[in-house]
Amino acid sequence: MSDSVQSYPCAERLPLVEQVHGHTIADPYRWLEDTESSETKRWIAAQDELWLNHAATLSGRFQFRHRVKALSNVGTVSTPSWHGGRCFTLRRDPGQQHPVLYDGRRAILDPMALDPSGRTTLDAWQPSPDGSLVAYQLSCGGTEQSVLYLLDVDSGELVGEPIDGCRYSPVAWLPDGKSFYYVRFRQVRRRHLDVPDDTIVLSTATSYGLELSADGRWLTISAAHGGANDLWLQDLDSAESPRPIQQSIDALTVMSVGPDGRLYVVTTQDAPTGRICVGDPHNPLIWHDLITPKAPLTGLAILDDALLLASPTGIAVHNLATGAHVSDVVLPGVGSVGSLTTLPDGGPQAWFSYTDSVTPSAVYCYDHTTGQATLWSQTPGVAVQAESRQLVATSPDGTEVKLLVVSRPGDRGPRPTLLYGYGGFGQTLTPTYSAFALAWVEAGGVFVTATTRGGAESHQAGILDRKQDVFDDFIAAAEHLISTGWTTADQLALCGESNGGLMVAAALTQRPELFAAAVCSAPLTDMLRYELSGLGERWVAEFGSAKDATQFEHLLAYSPYHRVSEGVKYPAVLFTVFGNDTRVDPLHSRKLCATLQHATASEGPVMFRLDPDAGHAGGSASQGIGLAADMLAFLADRTGLRVSS
Repeated sequence: MSDSVQSYPCAERLPLVEQVHGHTIADPYRWLEDTESSETKRWIAAQDELWLNHAATLSGRFQFRHRVKALSNVGTVSTPSWHGGRCFTLRRDPGQQHPVLYDGRRAILDPMALDPSGRTTLDAWQPSPDGSLVAYQLSCGGTEQSVLYLLDVDSGELVGEPIDGCRYSPVAWLPDGKSFYYVRFRQVRRRHLDVPDDTIVLSTATSYGLELSADGRWLTISAAHGGANDLWLQDLDSAESPRPIQQSIDALTVMSVGPDGRLYVVTTQDAPTGRICVGDPHNPLIWHDLITPKAPLTGLAILDDALLLASPTGIAVHNLATGAHVSDVVLPGVGSVGSLTTLPDGGPQAWFSYTDSVTPSAVYCYDHTTGQATLWSQTPGVAVQAESRQLVATSPDGTEVKLLVVSRPGDRGPRPTLLYGYGGFGQTLTPTYSAFALAWVEAGGVFVTATTRGGAESHQAGILDRKQDVFDDFIAAAEHLISTGWTTADQLALCGESNGGLMVAAALTQRPELFAAAVCSAPLTDMLRYELSGLGERWVAEFGSAKDATQFEHLLAYSPYHRVSEGVKYPAVLFTVFGNDTRVDPLHSRKLCATLQHATASEGPVMFRLDPDAGHAGGSASQGIGLAADMLAFLADRTGLRVSS
């Protein structure tokens, strides 16, 4: 291991104490919340110097960068989107920094051509029905603050003026190709290309989803609030306003009108794991059950006489009329399925993406006339020697926690092991190709993904007052890996980003003796003030609000920033932070980093790595490679993983 850090940059501990709901709450590093203050800027600069000096001592940094780059050099490809006989795909070839949008074989939108610095990202895109125009959104430096543009596909010229305030706005084109619905500044708007002013359709303080039926008659509008949503349906052939379908009901519901004219509804109302209903769009308040899926639903495709239901790890084929299960699509292996697309007017075919632990994402085409899925498009692969197996740990309340373990063939413990998780917002971690994970495995490490509560199968079991159960699952996974001989506490490291970063921070502050090191990437750490920055106000349904006395108790019990105690031997920790993160404010990392640097009694370094030109969703390929190499080198140094030159 490299030499430990003996001193850290000065960070004043203010005697700031507040009385909140009967509790005395100290917040000595609140001053670090102010990004623009000279004190915070000096602290960041000193931390940056500290990290760069430490990083220079990490012996495996160059080797990991080389391997991550090679393993990342497989490119990516999206499922096709068909419009007016044109086939649009998003593809990043080996060596490219960003994916490029194609019309057939012709590149029509390359972020690097727009900005050679690599700081501009293509956030979203949606072609018009005839494919002659594309509405696309760009942001710079990882801010995700998108500006919407219209591109004439054939001429390559922009149409009209750019529209700001369109962060990840859905776009629903009308059949005429001259009008579309979109979201700007939390307003649903309709724009006609020949009219200077928009028509405002709905306006509330929330985020929206939009979907238009293939014939352009039925517009579905959803307004998200936590784990539920309000819903409207509008008949565009009439002069009526959007009709409320679901209001103030604790359920997540998605509604659309299919090419067969039926109303399709996917809802968690009276079915926590979801059910699929059908109805008549002319009478949209009456539905009847068609299918109760066996697995969480991630996608639905309507074919001529079949209904495809995609889950995180498979695709089921059902009879379109009766809903009866017919078969399952045979996949190339045990992996993950995503991005189910079809032709606009139906047909017998559907396209989907597939990946697993050692296979880069590829696109397959399922043809219902033959019942077969065949390879449609892929990028070059890299030969990797790795094998995976599934283990099961047991949480303190008896809940089973599935672990996917990836290692070199024949490798057994105890080995340096990296435990990864997310644990929230209904997001399930499934087998996927990761250059980060495979570089660790190639070097002789073990990479483990924990499926804790909070994912699609058990979202409600991991929110609000049940959030601690998620952390218990993660800690139980660590204990299982140690007790079964896969690793030891001196060889075990944690890694997670965003909500996963919160889970890592909670685990290392609650059970520091279990871990040698951790990487917290863009984490939430001050749960008493998370609502006040970034997108925190949108996450109250997941975590609760500190304004509520009961929910405050639950937040305080696990808030990592408030769990740190002086004199405890905490693991080595690397905070990876993004200067343009508009979701999770970097203040969370700053505050916990300063607290741990002050309190820890161990020799494990506590470091702060800032990328000023990246955001929560990442940046260019080279930025991602550099970040992954630094993380792996830091973790290898603390767990004893030796990287060959």
